[in-house]
Amino acid sequence: MPAYRDNPDEITAALGTLPAGTAVSEVARRLLDLFTSGSIEPGTRLPPERQLAATLGVGRSAVREALAALEILGIVDVRPGSGTYLRGTASELLPQTLRWGLLIGQKSTDELLELRSGLEIYVARLAAGRAEPNRVAQLKASLERMRADLGDLKAFVRADMEFHDVLASTAGNDTLVDLLSVVRSLLHVYADRRVHDEEKAREALAEHEAVFAAIEAADPDAAANAMAAHMATAAARVAAEAAG
Repeated sequence: MPAYRDNPDEITAALGTLPAGTAVSEVARRLLDLFTSGSIEPGTRLPPERQLAATLGVGRSAVREALAALEILGIVDVRPGSGTYLRGTASELLPQTLRWGLLIGQKSTDELLELRSGLEIYVARLAAGRAEPNRVAQLKASLERMRADLGDLKAFVRADMEFHDVLASTAGNDTLVDLLSVVRSLLHVYADRRVHDEEKAREALAEHEAVFAAIEAADPDAAANAMAAHMATAAARVAAEAAG
């Protein structure tokens, strides 16, 4: 019998405190451990972000990002103005977490990186053949924001994500966009893909500029090649950080 129905204090007590400097991935793992334990009934409202953050000893942004990724995967339901609710029973959630690699190791991370690379390259190829002038303008605007935000890495990352989102929409394949969104979310939870210094940001900017030039020229082959180069650099950065 689930023990924590509508009892947020017991839910937070079951989580325990995480080590200082814990990444979003560890927050997600701790939440998943609890969600798949069978202790919480489906439909249970989880404690507020601030309570979860205080219990785990992490910032609210880490909890928010972990919950956002878990919502995309169908684990929780975030209802604005109401709260965050567990969607399914342990027996329903566990196969889903296994299917999407949430109990992830290095091998699975590598496979997700390969999958994301293939999807992004195909998106770039499609977008180069389908980009209308308004989409090209949106991509250019995102690129300009990246250029302007080289000294503000958080803003740079937001502009980077915006560029990829616009590119995916430009491809005009909703199923492809949905799959890419799930893969990106998993990688966000389990691997830090962000740039951490201005030099790396400049490298990423140059790679995005190459993709944009190919899109603007309506050259699918060049767009795919430019995106392949960008994905190779991103994967190498993840591998280097994992090894460190």
